[in-house]
Amino acid sequence: MSVKLTEEQFGKYGNCAFLDNGAVRMGVTLDVGPRVVYFSLKGKENIMFVDDEKTFSEDTGEYGVWYNYGGHRLWCSPEINPETYYPDGNKVEHTFTNGVLTLTPPPTPFGKQFAIEITMDETKPLVSLKSSIKNISDKPCTYAAWSITSMTTGGTCFVPMSDKKTGYLANRSIVLWDYADIYDSRVKLDNYSLILKQDTSAKVAFKAGFNSDDGFVAYSVKDQVLVKSFTPYEDGVTYPDFGSNLEVYTNASFLECECLGEIREFAPGETAVISEKWCIYDNDIDFGKAPADIKAGIKKHMESIL
Repeated sequence: MSVKLTEEQFGKYGNCAFLDNGAVRMGVTLDVGPRVVYFSLKGKENIMFVDDEKTFSEDTGEYGVWYNYGGHRLWCSPEINPETYYPDGNKVEHTFTNGVLTLTPPPTPFGKQFAIEITMDETKPLVSLKSSIKNISDKPCTYAAWSITSMTTGGTCFVPMSDKKTGYLANRSIVLWDYADIYDSRVKLDNYSLILKQDTSAKVAFKAGFNSDDGFVAYSVKDQVLVKSFTPYEDGVTYPDFGSNLEVYTNASFLECECLGEIREFAPGETAVISEKWCIYDNDIDFGKAPADIKAGIKKHMESIL
């Protein structure tokens, strides 16, 4: 079955574009955002966080109010207000050409043009996303592309840690935010992985960043597993947040898997790009197993799909 695109009303988001190849289904907002607000194996439940009630918001002063909306979004690092939180509540231009769905919101007043290109495999439960932020101003600007995927409640995130043999040199980093408690009951850390549970009863948030050599992160929720794969950490490249190319965040309402690209000065006309692939499959992760076995199981699925 080839990929079909339909436009449908979804929740309180208004008009959305839905991609479907018979194995997997993805929905993206067109009246706001864009946001990927729906993703699942065909016939199964949506695994994206949905915030059509606009529960999460941020005041940006003269620019108005930014709303989370839920789902997957493209952001600009470093996180500052008002630029990062510039409201994206306008209609999104979109085209579907040669199997590629291109989503282009209006340019921001900070000299940035965002865009997301989505390509769904014709048969596999696999989607490729290419996110870009172009400097359309008349002067250089330092930033990084930041890809944030907000997942629904009740799941568990698996972050593989670097196992490179580096001798006298460090091989892995864990970056923590001021509100992150290292004794948080949602967190399980060992020499090979960090496992983070989403808990709807949690009172505080938790966030951590990593140098991801493996270039993937997995979220297991109910009967599905989403794996985001991205460019592994590269030596000599500068990343945001003390060198993090992967970050995970959770609160009582969702869990985010966040990929970050290189942070550097982009000249006028230059574009920051971050590419990733999403694969989804029936959940068979046993978190009672050794981390190495969990990692091997996820990679086996990835290799069969990618």
